[in-house]
Amino acid sequence: MYSTLEYDIRPGSGLGLFEIGTSLWTILDTLRRMQHHFPQIDITYDSDTSTTPPPPILLHLRPHISLLFSGTHQRLHTIRIHNLRNTNPPLILKYKDTVLSSTEEVLRRVGVSRTFGPTYPSGSGDDELKYPGLWFSFTEDVGGGGGEKVVVGQGRRQSEERMQEVKKIVISQKGPEGGVQDALDEVLECPAMHCDIERAIIKIHDGILLHFYPSKSKPLHIKLHTTTAQDLTLDLGPPLRVHYKEDERMTIHSTDKAVEESDNESDYFYNYFQHGLDFFISGSTHTVKKIIVHTNIPGSPLFQRYKRCNWEIAGKPEDDEDDDPPRKRFYDRFETISHFLSPKEPPPSMRLNRTDDEDGLQLPNPTSRLYGYDGIILEVLESSQVVSITLF
Repeated sequence: MYSTLEYDIRPGSGLGLFEIGTSLWTILDTLRRMQHHFPQIDITYDSDTSTTPPPPILLHLRPHISLLFSGTHQRLHTIRIHNLRNTNPPLILKYKDTVLSSTEEVLRRVGVSRTFGPTYPSGSGDDELKYPGLWFSFTEDVGGGGGEKVVVGQGRRQSEERMQEVKKIVISQKGPEGGVQDALDEVLECPAMHCDIERAIIKIHDGILLHFYPSKSKPLHIKLHTTTAQDLTLDLGPPLRVHYKEDERMTIHSTDKAVEESDNESDYFYNYFQHGLDFFISGSTHTVKKIIVHTNIPGSPLFQRYKRCNWEIAGKPEDDEDDDPPRKRFYDRFETISHFLSPKEPPPSMRLNRTDDEDGLQLPNPTSRLYGYDGIILEVLESSQVVSITLF
């Protein structure tokens, strides 16, 4: 027995609990708690790591909903509703107080026109009706996914055309002057983003500068060995988890006796999964000792544990008046970032397999390598993508 899914359509804004502009991490975290509604979820992405900026990610909530996320910021860009007549589970769609589609109510062209009124020609003939932020298609995809389209209603008389059944509904953000946003565009700033990190500027030996939505908000400067755990709580809210350091295996590589002795101070982590950040805090001074920034790359062991933090590594300014020093971004390849940090050959690396404790888990990128530079450590996948950065 399937529970009926009932959602309201909001043109240019969203569908039910799915709001345009929401992060991939937030939506997957929500769906994890709704497995009775969405027992089958598939994630599709392009494994070609040479694409810059990164390609979009597609989330399939079978059998009715597909969610397209932008490649760079991983924000919900487009919602597609299909298989409207599939009853496993049944689907009810509403617009304001009007039921558009249900197991008893078939959505047809005449019903769309009655509810939403006239609109301009779509440029696709009679196969679509397009409104700002919303369009209806009278063709269906073979198998409910992408692929060859079967044209419905060509050559019919006008009276028959009015009864064409809607096969697919697409909700997207309204572009400038009501235009349609391209699928490869980033989502325009909207309320769903507010209080999220827009970008994080990494300053080696200093700390990290966090810029929030709305974009005119004052940035937050978190400084190494200066910002306290209390400061973090006041500025970012309480962490989702506080984790006390127990793994001391890396101390074997330390040449600093003080580092080994500091492990007895009960150092701890503040985990902000919702921001893609970890802070390693001294147990004695309670100041930030390390900052870890996560990229949330699909196919990597840490995918979906952390939201993508849109980081940039800032280079050294040429002088005191240089407000825009060169930067490298999260989607740049390791070789490019390594040369940016040090023109020499990359330093020796250590191999890390985060799936060692997960029996039977198979991932496209299970192993990574750690490269240490002056003040910064890069964790790099075999595909040359930087999956995380540790600033110390």
